[in-house]
Amino acid sequence: MVDVGTQTKRFGIRRSTPLASPEQRTASRRSDSKANCCFTCLTCNIVTMDAAEFRRRGKEMVDYVADYLENIEHRRVYPDVEPGYLRSMIPSEAPLEPESYEDVLKDVDRVIMPGMTHWQSPHFHAYFPSATSYPALLADMLSGGLGCIGFTWAASPACTELETVMMDWLGQMLQLPEDFLAGTKGQGGGVIQGTASEATLMALLAARCKAVKCVHESDPQRSEADIFSKLIAYTSEEAHSSVERAGLIGGVGIRMVATDEHFSVRAETLEKMVAEDKAAGFIPFFFCATLGTTPSCAFDKITELGPLCNAENIWMHIDAAYAGSSFICPEFRPLLDGVEFADSFNFNPHKWLLVNFDCSAMWVKKRTDLIGAFKLDPVYLKYDNQESGLVTDYRHWGIPLGRRFRSLKLWFVFRMYGQSGLQAYIRKHVELAKVFETMVKKDKRFEICAEVVLGLVCFRLKGSDELNEALLKEMTHLGRIHLVPCKLRGRFVLRFAICGRTTELRHVQEAWTHITELSSELLLKHHS
Repeated sequence: MVDVGTQTKRFGIRRSTPLASPEQRTASRRSDSKANCCFTCLTCNIVTMDAAEFRRRGKEMVDYVADYLENIEHRRVYPDVEPGYLRSMIPSEAPLEPESYEDVLKDVDRVIMPGMTHWQSPHFHAYFPSATSYPALLADMLSGGLGCIGFTWAASPACTELETVMMDWLGQMLQLPEDFLAGTKGQGGGVIQGTASEATLMALLAARCKAVKCVHESDPQRSEADIFSKLIAYTSEEAHSSVERAGLIGGVGIRMVATDEHFSVRAETLEKMVAEDKAAGFIPFFFCATLGTTPSCAFDKITELGPLCNAENIWMHIDAAYAGSSFICPEFRPLLDGVEFADSFNFNPHKWLLVNFDCSAMWVKKRTDLIGAFKLDPVYLKYDNQESGLVTDYRHWGIPLGRRFRSLKLWFVFRMYGQSGLQAYIRKHVELAKVFETMVKKDKRFEICAEVVLGLVCFRLKGSDELNEALLKEMTHLGRIHLVPCKLRGRFVLRFAICGRTTELRHVQEAWTHITELSSELLLKHHS
């Protein structure tokens, strides 16, 4: 048994009574160890931050975060550190004794900030946006404080019911067909997943389960293993790697579908592949369409693809992780035309709708397809009204059992920005991207590599891939702006995304000036 004094030191426990004498400790060792452990715990108070200090420190932390976000544009956007920098800056093991809050916060500045890529900076133009806003941050604080784990309705009715209503609100903002909404006579509904990767995986697994059942019903003698071995899924060659990863996790093959000159999948191409696979004895069962691909923000033609998938009994899932937020604007809603043919649809409010990570919205047209694939009911999760048809248990809708109160973020943001405020924010980003596109087009040394539809511009210096790679390397080294590349038709291309909530016209102009100056220096060296 570990000495009580050692326990006190190791776990930061303040005793409310004096330590026992050596004789008393010797006697206690002869008693039942379990009872002694309970006695020890009952006579100790764990050193902690009390409510009064939490109030004070909480206000300080709000000030710290507000100061950080207000002054973020003055920080180097991309860190100047080497892999492994952090380990040498902190102890090799956790402290035995409690440390002060002041010391912890000092180390945030000393240890953490030097290694931060500042995603909220107006100089951040990599990947896609990672949204945040003050209302969402406050909602996240409330969620953490409430500390509920909403795996069933009974575990926290408000957590479940607000999520259902918020997903209906958001679905209505997108003008989704009523089949996808829970508060209608439809059979669908919405759920908040952690990421679009999770949503794609859930859709694929539900489609796989449905396909196996369908084949088995028509051919009861066929083994499940044989059916599995013949399942085949499809997605665009421009789709996010998470779709291919979902296939690896789900144990099914995924074929990449070639795209047209606009990097879009067309029905004719998919139809030909499906026919070839069926003739070879495979079972096409799943197609993931993308609206707003990661490389170039291209859009698959779902108005063509949807009817084909419906006719072939192929589950069509739509991944609109980035672009989906824009569909709340009437002028961009036509990009979602064809969603009525889909079995499931997903996008990330945490990308572009001022809701901080994580919050990925997913809808299904027939919720029993999703629930039926994963439903388990151990006795410890059962409760009254479970089978009444009046409640939703989101533990059946995703991979994790436990769920945070993420719908609070949607509720706060929707109410404090309103639909008009969110629409204005998205339109501003699109306008800034168009400004950048115009500047690129005016410089004959550069070329635009894909149609600019929303907030992403794909461009490159005319010339070799090596030239463009050198340009990006120099930008990254200097750390004033941050971009990432992509490959389009085998060519190395630079991506300039409007990401920050505080990005203004001057930031875009400064970024272009920086790019052109570096390009001039690079071309001078190249030709010398």
